[in-house]
Amino acid sequence: MAGFRSSKDARVNRKNLKNLQDVCQQYPKEEPKFDWLTKYRKVSKGARSLRKSIGATTVKMSQMKKAERAHTANSSALKKEDESARGDALQSQEKVKGEVKDDLIRNSQPVLSNKAQMLGMPQFGLRDNLIKCELLKNEDAYTYIENYSFFLGTYNVNGQTPKESLSPWLASTASPPDFYLIGFQELDLSKEAFLFNDTPKEPEWMLAVYKGLHPDAKYALVKLVRLVGIMLLFYVKAEHAPHISEVEAETVGTGVMGRMGNKGAVSIRFQFHNSDICVVNSHLAAHTEEFERRNQDFKDICRRIQFRQEDPTLPPLTILKHNIVLWLGDLNYRISDLEVDHVKDLISKKDFETLHTYDQLKRQMDEEVVFVGFTEGEIDFQPTYKYDTGSDQWDTSEKCRVPAWCDRILWRGKSIKQLHYQSHMTLKTSDHKPVSSLLEIGIKVVNEESYKRTFEEIVRQIDRLENDCIPSVSLSEREFHFQDVKFMQHQARTVTVHNDGQVPCQFEFIQKLDEPAYCKPWLTANPAKGFLAQGASVDIDLEVFVNRHTAPELNAGLQQLEDILVLHLERGKDYFISITGSYLPSCFGSSLSALCLLREPIQDMPLESIRELSVKSNSPVIDSADKPQEIPKEIWMMVDHLFRYAKKQEDLFQQPGLRSEFEEIRDCLDTGCLDTLPGSNHSVAEALLLFLDALPEPVIPFSFYQQCLDCCSDSSHCRQIISMLPQCHKNVFNYLTAFLQELLRHSAYNRLDVNVVAPIFAGLLLRSPDKQDINEKRKVKEFFQHFLVQTSSDRDIHEKSPE
Repeated sequence: MAGFRSSKDARVNRKNLKNLQDVCQQYPKEEPKFDWLTKYRKVSKGARSLRKSIGATTVKMSQMKKAERAHTANSSALKKEDESARGDALQSQEKVKGEVKDDLIRNSQPVLSNKAQMLGMPQFGLRDNLIKCELLKNEDAYTYIENYSFFLGTYNVNGQTPKESLSPWLASTASPPDFYLIGFQELDLSKEAFLFNDTPKEPEWMLAVYKGLHPDAKYALVKLVRLVGIMLLFYVKAEHAPHISEVEAETVGTGVMGRMGNKGAVSIRFQFHNSDICVVNSHLAAHTEEFERRNQDFKDICRRIQFRQEDPTLPPLTILKHNIVLWLGDLNYRISDLEVDHVKDLISKKDFETLHTYDQLKRQMDEEVVFVGFTEGEIDFQPTYKYDTGSDQWDTSEKCRVPAWCDRILWRGKSIKQLHYQSHMTLKTSDHKPVSSLLEIGIKVVNEESYKRTFEEIVRQIDRLENDCIPSVSLSEREFHFQDVKFMQHQARTVTVHNDGQVPCQFEFIQKLDEPAYCKPWLTANPAKGFLAQGASVDIDLEVFVNRHTAPELNAGLQQLEDILVLHLERGKDYFISITGSYLPSCFGSSLSALCLLREPIQDMPLESIRELSVKSNSPVIDSADKPQEIPKEIWMMVDHLFRYAKKQEDLFQQPGLRSEFEEIRDCLDTGCLDTLPGSNHSVAEALLLFLDALPEPVIPFSFYQQCLDCCSDSSHCRQIISMLPQCHKNVFNYLTAFLQELLRHSAYNRLDVNVVAPIFAGLLLRSPDKQDINEKRKVKEFFQHFLVQTSSDRDIHEKSPE
């Protein structure tokens, strides 16, 4: 079934199925320019026998009918096992860990849905994809709409353990819902959970949820996904489990450096009958003034969450390429431009309509900045944040937060009706109140007789097509140049592929000879493979993005932005797309030793001079005339800025900055155009972390990594290793640790402590050449902690600056 939906274009309606089968390419009518690449072409596959393919398909369909009968028997057993497992789960927390999380997930593994049984044919090649394309185009002919109830709930629990029954929230509906999709945020606020993504709170809240589900139905846990404190639970009535398939989960962190999971999203996608559904639970950036950061988080989540498909030949699915998208969570949008007393006065009058006009999310949606195409029901309940924990009293702390509707539920798709949208004031565990929405969603269900007739007619139509119908496409452009590409700044161009032939076609970008992938690592084509209906077109985005992995060789002039994409058409020719670009060298991704030799901003230097300095920096002997600076001036500028302006900044190195401000900071460092850095303190702090993360060789070189782990418990041995580092690496290490010691002296204001600072910087200064396990991460943290306690031998931060 993945083959049916997978290539849908997010911008079109499912009914316009022709355009949903968006990605295929064919051969140009003229010969390619790059004749010398002929040897790289794949041998075209010959046309398969139509009769043979029909026979194989018929056999497979028969097998699927047998599987359906077997699964009908299994679903009966599932119900009995589920009842038993639910009873056991209520006895103890340990049981819920073992039986709810394991057994019920196993028991409710997707039993093939109608669509899977009838449409999930094996991959015989182009012919079967032609059938799938036509089936998808004619989906309305063999499906009908049936309504199901979906209970969506979101609760920021502020790191608390469950202290009260969740039934007033989860069992608040008159009749039991068909589906439960329950999202939590801030499940665990401990440093251990933040750094190692491990928490004992998970089974505690799982048990509380399981006990709180509607008592008039039996439910099975289909999927759980968690990122630090963001958790999403997916329960379904046991009788619906046989019709759920293609269950996948993904997570994405949007915290500092775009990776840390204290903020971000978790998501589950699945197929129910003939409809594909994606559910997102997100926790976006905090603080009233950070609405632009929340907008950025939303866009990052939509772009970065990608679900693999059962058919490995098909491109991954993004959130917005689903029929139905359900989005819940602590979105953190606030009420702005009103004083706190005015807000509370409107709440006391229950004038939520007036208050809603000051809501940041409403304003951003009205301006079509975020959640375009999404709907939120009318809000007729009071703000869900912020309360004194254990009460219904508004925040009485020194900060006296303005009440806000932080906790929200939205949806996108057709045939969706909201039955209720409410908060649940009786729960007092957290400083937030839980929110729920009951949706009635029209699901596409297959009528087997109609499907059979449609399938047979499509086979007859394809049977009339001759095997010699060669696919044909036209392309909008063949050569692309990306001008002034910068570190961590996307550039994208679009090539439009139009199927002007007589048959649908299948395409894929293929590898060139002796190359590991179809393109260079700084380039992607999206989608890279797919299927295109007759007469349809698809836009393929060619994206260039230089990151920490690809920047070092580009900065040193060892690589250029040059590539040729080979687009292969099934049963057709290959088409060549030329990619070139100009890269602007950056201090991000350059080595410490090379940067210490730079007297001018890196973009003021000719590429050949940068290349010579890169070679010279690796030489053990450096001319006295080229005496290096003690530390790179770029590090000094960022640290000096933070030292002057951010010693008392709350949540430094924990709250991310804005991407637009990072780009300004990067340009400033690379061009030397300003004496002071632009952007907020958080953006400068994040830029420093990104700089350290992008170093080709970390501050503590890879060759010292194992020694550091071996002596992590011995402070004197740790310091001895640092004394053995290359001079510029040792200088940078000492400079940074002196700065961090200074920050820790102001912990009363900035709320930093060793348990926050040590793991964040240790993972950057002492990077592993390979992936670290949890034990290694703990040793790295222990090693670096020895240097955050200042001794008399530590040099003061003022004593070192670039010459």
